Parts: sequence; C-alpha cells; structure tokens
Amino acid sequence: MKENMLEVLMYLFENYMIEGDEFEPDHEVLSVELAQAGFGDSEINKAFDWLEDLSVLCEQTDTPPQGGSEAGVRYFSPDEGIKFTKEAQGLLLSLQQTGILDAQTRELVIDRIMALEADEIDLDHLKWVIMMILCNQPGREDLCVWAEELVLDGIQAHLH
Repeated sequence: MKENMLEVLMYLFENYMIEGDEFEPDHEVLSVELAQAGFGDSEINKAFDWLEDLSVLCEQTDTPPQGGSEAGVRYFSPDEGIKFTKEAQGLLLSLQQTGILDAQTRELVIDRIMALEADEIDLDHLKWVIMMILCNQPGREDLCVWAEELVLDGIQAHLH
C-alpha cells in the first residue's frame, strides 16, 4: 500500500488536473479510485484536505504576502530549514528572482510544503508542489505550462 500524501496529490494532478479542465472532484468516486490504486484512506483524506486548503489560499489573491516584500530576503524558520534543504531554498530564491514566483506565491509554496508530512522535501517534490500551485493561480497559465515542462518532461528550465 502506498502511504504518502504527496504521492496521492501527484496521482491526482497527473490524472485529473494536468488536462486543464475544471477540476470538480467527486470525493467518493475519487476515493474509491485512489484506494484501488493502492492509497490508504488516511492519506487520501489528507490529500483532499491539502487541496481544499490550497484552493482557499489561492482565492485570497488580494492579501499581502506573509513573507515580506518582493525585494526582501526570506529567512527560513528552524522548522522550515529542516524541511527545505539548501538546494530547495536556492530553487525558491531563483524562481523568485526570475519572476516565476512572487513573494505571495513563494509563501504559498512554503505553506503547502510545511503542510506535507515529510521530514525533508527533495527538489523533485518541491517542483511538483510549485507546479500544483502555479496551475491553481488565476492568470498564471503561462507559468503553469513552464512548470509542467520542468516537472513532467524533465527539462531543465533555463532561467534568464
């Protein structure tokens, strides 16, 4: 049995959200399909909660970022520093410096990573979460395509 909430999220994203259609899940039908795919009920429910929280946070577009200004330096708390490796922190900084992430979206990424039940996040998982967030941001469809290529095709992004 697969016991990882991120694996459930990745499965849902690959099979339902990547097509660009409006994602209107029927929780019961999806729960059955996910259970048949080998995911446990606990992880399925946690993934649905994670997605619901993401949806609510993405709708709050007029709220100022919690992590400071665009030009400021973001310091990670001790708990965040444990979960985000130096490479992961560097990726977030690069994406912000190139304009792919703004301060608000960066904070959303950090929030959603902290909500995952993993001791440390690797770069591939971070890229998946970034893609899920960018693809749920209104008006960021161009960045969603970029993120899909980065994650799904294994293409290294050329950040200018």
